[in-house]
Amino acid sequence: MNTPLRLGTRGSVLAVAQAEDVAAAFTAATGRPVELVRISTAGDTSTEPLDRIGGTGVFVGALREALRAGEIDAAVHSLKDLPTQPAAGLVVAAVPPRADARDALVARGGATLGELRTGARVGTGSPRRAAQLLALGFGLDVVPIRGNVDTRLRKVAGGELDAVVLARAGLLRLRRQDEITEVIDPLLMLPAPGQGALAIECREPVDVATKELFEALARLEDSDSRIVVDAERTLLATLEAGCSAPVGALGEAIAGDEEYEAEIYIRAVVCSPDGSHSVRLSTSGPLAEADSLARKLAEEMLAEGAEALMQKEPDS
Repeated sequence: MNTPLRLGTRGSVLAVAQAEDVAAAFTAATGRPVELVRISTAGDTSTEPLDRIGGTGVFVGALREALRAGEIDAAVHSLKDLPTQPAAGLVVAAVPPRADARDALVARGGATLGELRTGARVGTGSPRRAAQLLALGFGLDVVPIRGNVDTRLRKVAGGELDAVVLARAGLLRLRRQDEITEVIDPLLMLPAPGQGALAIECREPVDVATKELFEALARLEDSDSRIVVDAERTLLATLEAGCSAPVGALGEAIAGDEEYEAEIYIRAVVCSPDGSHSVRLSTSGPLAEADSLARKLAEEMLAEGAEALMQKEPDS
């Protein structure tokens, strides 16, 4: 089939870069050309904090509507933006190999977190990042910001902020990794569940055409990436937390061999918004049991008081 695949994406520079990577991989795998279709979402048009405009799903709703309407054949999402509940009539056909999930600091003067002065203004639009920055006890002034990567980096270059925290994967995809002054160790800051991963979504395969498309998209699947991010999202769903909640999680697949089976190591944290309290736990076990391990870890966190922390108001 030589008809171009209509691949939906948000219109931001980062979203388009991600979609271009997927398009190139799809064409390489199938020989089929791809046409990018840029779609504006609620998260792109509003300047309000994410938790005020709906949090989970604000970046995906318009893309999903276009999919259901047949205006596009597939959509590329940052997987961390997807609600954990299934979308009626749609399915994630592939999770490509995950990029580095860690967060990154971009600071003036090449500073690291530990080198920032007391009272330094550090920008982030993520309650998860804000809470973990405050929990470090460095005396940072954490400033809520919105906008694309360029907008955020300009605030640092222009002196409005001393630093910003962004996903390293996004900077890598924009070829701006040289601006990173510190890749933040997960011991200091755990990323969002699913961070660094992409999801390729399409309509459910119910007839010949949709089955053929699903199978073609599924050629981009990386099984280990899927298992790990699914485990992180299971943890998030069990906590009943959205993508704007102060929850961090990181799963890592450990390859097996003839003597040992493959394993998964999962770390997770739930913080109060002001960073004053947290529940941080981890677990490991067979990769084949990743989902149940993640669910059990979330239940242990809830037993330790995680739910109360997620509901706590800042400065209370």
